[in-house]
Amino acid sequence: MSRSRSILYLGPVSGTCLDRANALRRLGHRVEHLDLRGLLPRSVWMDRITWRLGGDWLAPWLMRPLAALLAGRQFDLAHVDGGEWVTPGVIQLLRRHAPKVINYSIDDPYGPRDGARFRAMRQATPHYDLIAVVREVNVQEAHALGARQVVRIYRSADELSHAPRAITPEAQARWGCDVLFLGTWFPERGPFLAELLRRGVPLTIQGSNWHKAPEWPVLQAHWRGGSISGDDYALAVQCARINLGLLSKENRDLHTTRSLEIPALGGLMCAERTVEHEAMYEEGQEALFWRDAEECAAACRALLSDEPRRAAMALAGRARLARNGHYNEPIMAALVEQAGVPS
Repeated sequence: MSRSRSILYLGPVSGTCLDRANALRRLGHRVEHLDLRGLLPRSVWMDRITWRLGGDWLAPWLMRPLAALLAGRQFDLAHVDGGEWVTPGVIQLLRRHAPKVINYSIDDPYGPRDGARFRAMRQATPHYDLIAVVREVNVQEAHALGARQVVRIYRSADELSHAPRAITPEAQARWGCDVLFLGTWFPERGPFLAELLRRGVPLTIQGSNWHKAPEWPVLQAHWRGGSISGDDYALAVQCARINLGLLSKENRDLHTTRSLEIPALGGLMCAERTVEHEAMYEEGQEALFWRDAEECAAACRALLSDEPRRAAMALAGRARLARNGHYNEPIMAALVEQAGVPS
C-alpha cells in the first residue's frame, strides 16, 4: 500500500460522493471533505442559475470564503468530484494549496442533458492534471477541450454502503416485491414501465418525480414512494426478487451506478443490453439483459417462476462484480496513483 496522502475532497457530503471520500479514508488517506455548495447563499436561485446559466456565474461568490478556509493549509492532492462551480480561477486557487488537482465525475459533463450545469467544468478541463470519466465518448470530448490526461473507468459500488444487510421478517414485509424499479422518472421510462404492466409484470416503482409522467394514471397504483437511501435503499434492492436497470438516454449511459450496486447487494439485475453491461456480466448466468419491454417482460416472468435459477444468478452476479473489482477502494486508489502524487 502507498503512503498516506492528505487530500482535499470537493463535492457533496452525501450519496456516492461521500462513499468515495470515505473509501479514501479507509485506504489510509487523510481527507478534508468540503462541499462548495455550502459556501454559496442558501437560496434555490443558486441551483437554478447553475443549471440555466452555468456554475461559472457563481464562482466569484466562492473565492473569498474558499481562500479563507484554505489559508495556511497544504494538501498532497485536491480531488474535485463533479465540479459545477470549479472554474479555472478556482483551480488556480486550489493549486496554491495542492500540487495536483484532479476531477472525477459520474455525470456527463460534456453531454447535452444537464444544460449549462457543467459549463464551468468544460472551461476548466485543460487546467486539471487528470480527468476521470465513465463514458468512452467523454474521453475524446475531454481531449478536444484540451485535457492533459484522461482516464476512462467504470462506476463503482461501495464496500460498506452496498454490503448486504440482515433481512428481518419486518424488512421483508416492508420492502419485499417481485420486480422493482428504483429510480427517478425520465420521459423515456414512463412508457417502458407502462408497457411492462400491460404485459403482466408484477412491478413496483420507487423514486421521485413519477407524478410528472404522462403515464401516471397507469403507474400510480404501482408507485411505493419517493427516493430512498442508506439502509432503506439497500433493503429495497435485497428484498426485490428482480431489480430493473434503466439507463438515461440523454445522459448517454451504457451502465449506471445501479449496474454495480444491485449485484453488490446480492440483488438480481435485469438491465438494458449494452456493450458495457455485456462486458461486465455474462448474460443469462450473472444478469438478465433485454432490448425492449417485450423481452424484459418475458425474462422477468421466466425468472419469477424459477426461484433456484434466480437465486443462483444473483449470487453469480455478486461474485462477478468482486472479480471485476468495480468497488470504490480499488478505483479510488488507482486514481490517486494515476494523479502522480509523489510518494
